[in-house]
Amino acid sequence: MNPVIVIFGANGFLGRYLTRHCARNGKEVVAIGRSREGWSGDGMFLEWDGKNIGPWALALEGAEAVINLAGRSVNCRYTAKNRREIIDSRVDATHVIGEAICGCKTPPKTWLNASTATWYRHAEDQPQNDWLGEPGEGFSCEVAQAWEDAFFGADVPASTRKLALRIGMVLANEQATVYDVLRKLTARGLGGPMGSGNQRISWIHMEDFLRAVEFAINDPFLDGTINLTAPEFPTNREWMRTFREAMGMPIGLPAAEWMLKVGARFMDTETELVTKSRWADSVRLRDAGFRWRWGRAVDAVADLHGRRGLEGFFKTASKRSTGARAWLPATTR
Repeated sequence: MNPVIVIFGANGFLGRYLTRHCARNGKEVVAIGRSREGWSGDGMFLEWDGKNIGPWALALEGAEAVINLAGRSVNCRYTAKNRREIIDSRVDATHVIGEAICGCKTPPKTWLNASTATWYRHAEDQPQNDWLGEPGEGFSCEVAQAWEDAFFGADVPASTRKLALRIGMVLANEQATVYDVLRKLTARGLGGPMGSGNQRISWIHMEDFLRAVEFAINDPFLDGTINLTAPEFPTNREWMRTFREAMGMPIGLPAAEWMLKVGARFMDTETELVTKSRWADSVRLRDAGFRWRWGRAVDAVADLHGRRGLEGFFKTASKRSTGARAWLPATTR
């Protein structure tokens, strides 16, 4: 029997791609979500409520890896109700998975739990790495801290390796994602700097995200926390220029802070999602031997232009060379 990978939140943005990736790479996938809506159709699907032990717990027995991506989207207004739901959905899901693992006769080998690169303090002078990074302040940091506290506080057998994934903005040509929103804004001539334009962007191409998760599962020495971000950290000004060049749009009107607040209210979201500086360096992944295929934003954005949706992403073969140049650090190109 092939190794079993259990994915919670399998019908969400990252879960759909990860489920398809694992299935295509010979894994027996158990996809777990609150509903089948959004599920890629790969593997076996089981429902859960994110709070209570259910029949799905049997799937954890002897699994190669358990990957928890469950949590309410942060792309909303931060009302008191939404804040509570965002935190509770992550903490409750993590608690019940830990409880299920604790009850296994043959515990899973590895438990990967999603976290976020927004855990770090606001920094525009230097990157925060996964060895020495400092926690920040604000709601996003509170979410990350509560999520990781629930994860590392879970009393599971010592044989189950635990790894929190501090994930940056994942890029895929998928409707309503970061890539899609910025592409549409750029096409309308609104792809200029946002706010000061100096805030840093921590991002990762979906292909490298999938490869990094697989790498982490296969490396028995990785535990604790790791950053899943690309080795290049453009400013928002540089980031938006990349989208303009990819779209062939010469005009990019800037958006002042007050304009972003008006737009965020209209789009039912928060300005923090674009104005907060995220500068998380994946030192541990790099030291462990991981090499990014898409280390530069300009290459990543150009590649995704022709890989629309889940089917397009996996159907379209990349034209990028996999020779020596593809593995060079971005700073040497």
